Amino acid sequence: MKVVFLEEVEGTAMAGDVKNVADGFARNFLLPRKLAAPATEHYINIATQKATKYARRQDRLDEEARDKVLPMVDGKSITIEVRVGEQEKLFGSVTSRDIAEALQAETKVELEHKQVELRQPIREVGAHQVPVKITRNVVATVTVNVVRLGGEEEADAAAQAAEVATEPEASAESEEAEVSATEAAAPVDEEPSPAELADAEVEAPADEDAAETAIEDTAAEAEASEEEDLAIETEEDENVSQEG
Repeated sequence: MKVVFLEEVEGTAMAGDVKNVADGFARNFLLPRKLAAPATEHYINIATQKATKYARRQDRLDEEARDKVLPMVDGKSITIEVRVGEQEKLFGSVTSRDIAEALQAETKVELEHKQVELRQPIREVGAHQVPVKITRNVVATVTVNVVRLGGEEEADAAAQAAEVATEPEASAESEEAEVSATEAAAPVDEEPSPAELADAEVEAPADEDAAETAIEDTAAEAEASEEEDLAIETEEDENVSQEG
């Protein structure tokens, strides 16, 4: 069915547009709500007059937004604190409603979450550039800084926990270093020099000669003692013979 739009239908048409739409959509939605009418010359004239009126009003709104609102919002930086889990992933997400509320609190400009053109919720920490539609034709860009809840204090606590976890390893490394230093400082058994070896070789024969001499003296003494004992026995035998 061919209709002319008398009012703007978001996502479908602007006032004054002439389009073909499904019959059911026209009869059940557009025509009963007077958002559109059959595309006759009469209704097209009415739609054209409305479109001109709306365009003039839109121009005034855009001009006012550029002069008063845009300087207050465009380039603005806001910070939203969130709970963060592993791999810097958020518990939940930052939505257009969160951004609109934070921006309104910062700038005192009344904004609806629909004006925040966020394609999908933010699920990571960091700085994000987000467009904000002040009017149909005036768009500002704001920086949304999504940060860890607690900021630096929580980060410091995490760093301290990491230091505590690494202390045993550092202590073990220190002990190993001390042991290595002690081993390095311990005296090393040095091999005798050639001169000392020569002296030892010279002294050894002298000691061996002295031992051999002592052995020879002991053997001589034993032999002399045996000879004396033999002489005594011989003498006694002779005496016994004479007595017999």
